[in-house]
Amino acid sequence: SPPHSAEPEKPPAVSNGDLRLGGKGKKLRKPRTIYSSVQLQALNQRFQQTQYLALPERAELAAQLGLTQTQVKIWFQNKRSKYKKIMKQG
Repeated sequence: SPPHSAEPEKPPAVSNGDLRLGGKGKKLRKPRTIYSSVQLQALNQRFQQTQYLALPERAELAAQLGLTQTQVKIWFQNKRSKYKKIMKQG
């Protein structure tokens, strides 16, 4: 993604930013994203309002936080499954 000029809050750099072999050496994949506390705060806040984002909402949130839409989408997916698991336990 193109670098943004007016963006003070950057997520911490991932030591191994290169694509690496995941698990069994089948597929090249990126290391897991490390979200900054600011990003997590915004994501969690948004999740409390709504568990599902419409495409424009996702695009806007991603842009605000300096994340890709894929990262936001997957974060919400993971959060929903985690939330459901907790709800099941009561």
